[in-house]
Amino acid sequence: MDSNPNVQEDSIQDVEEEAEVTALTSFKPSPLLSTASISLSLSHLLLPPKPASSLASPACCKLKIPSQISSLCHISLSASSSPSKSSIKSTISAVPLQSPLFNRSRRSPDPSNPFGLRRATVVWFRNDLRVHDNEVLSAAHNESLSVLPVYCFDPRDYGKSSSGFDKTGPYRATFLLQSVSDLRKNLQARGSDLVVRIGKPASVLLEMAKAVGAEAVYAHREVSHDEVRAEERIEEVMKEEGVETKYFWGSTLYHIDDLPFKLEDMPSNYGGFRERLQGLEVRKTIKALDQLKGLPAKGDVEVGEIPSLVDLGLSPAATMPQGGKPAANASLVGGETEALQRLQKFAAEYRDQPNKSESGRDNIYGANFSCKISPWLAMGCLSPRFMFDELKKSVNRTISAASGQKHGGPKGDNGMNWLMFELLWRDFFRFITKKYSSAKRKVDVAPATACTGALA
Repeated sequence: MDSNPNVQEDSIQDVEEEAEVTALTSFKPSPLLSTASISLSLSHLLLPPKPASSLASPACCKLKIPSQISSLCHISLSASSSPSKSSIKSTISAVPLQSPLFNRSRRSPDPSNPFGLRRATVVWFRNDLRVHDNEVLSAAHNESLSVLPVYCFDPRDYGKSSSGFDKTGPYRATFLLQSVSDLRKNLQARGSDLVVRIGKPASVLLEMAKAVGAEAVYAHREVSHDEVRAEERIEEVMKEEGVETKYFWGSTLYHIDDLPFKLEDMPSNYGGFRERLQGLEVRKTIKALDQLKGLPAKGDVEVGEIPSLVDLGLSPAATMPQGGKPAANASLVGGETEALQRLQKFAAEYRDQPNKSESGRDNIYGANFSCKISPWLAMGCLSPRFMFDELKKSVNRTISAASGQKHGGPKGDNGMNWLMFELLWRDFFRFITKKYSSAKRKVDVAPATACTGALA
């Protein structure tokens, strides 16, 4: 018997999530539905084939699910031709009952849509809380008639861990809430909005996709074990509903598809990783769109309120000034707007300051000789590629993230190259985490090290 509390907790969470998704996707058909299904099957076999347009027409019956989860077992049928609109928070609006024969794809020919765009796409924001250099948002805008941006506060990310510590502390949670709020403002300024929910992503995204009739869910991939498991679970759930799941990569300086090796063959030490990336090009950033596609008209989805610390089970008292002195992290304001302002300020400070020494680190200007941009990079409020491009504009020479000598840091380099050097360290940790985090396979190789010596 496994006594590991983490394994037991994961198993319980998987069972709970399975129950939630099952409640949203399954129901027991009545004899009337069985008869209708048999009739459709027989007519399909005995009668001559009909044109594609008639086959794709919705059935006459509609499935109506009550607004309370406790009454999901009482499912009724309505012959009304137009589903009633309701506020979408934790329920699903009525959707047409479709025959399994035609549940292969939701995309159908439409004379008003000559380019075959998706009717609606759900964009799942994660650690990419920005509109600049966001491939997920740009792809959904270009490939869809409407876009539904969604952010989920997963309850499993809060509360106490098995060791008794906060999974997410009040300072990080405050920074995240500010970042989500800023993202919503930036989306609203471009004609869109952000739907916010507290719930497990698999359940929330399935509910949203059904509500608006979405044909796909777009999201950025993450690297840790739990995040990879969540991606695989969502992909399974959406596949059962005929909804495509499309993942992108956008959290590192170098794109994962541009690496000169397969991820499973990645060197397990930083020195070998850095050596292999010599001369590799950084992809160009994706410009922020001035105008975005609007929210889907179907479903009448409420955007929802951004939760408070109390809603997330945290005490706001921990972030309050004590003894008349502000908290240590009070100056760190989350959001893409703040991140871009800090980056511009740091670049201006660098241009205005002369080189102090040849040690490199002394030339990193800003508060306490640091740019202090890591929190915004971690939340995805700032793209590492955008940061790379902006810093290149601040100097009159080419900056190489992999420059310098083989051992140690780049001797004689300035602070700007040291920042590129640190961005490459960040890439190494994210790629090595991705290498070992797959839930489907076990990588039987030596553990990763920070050794900057020989190749792996």
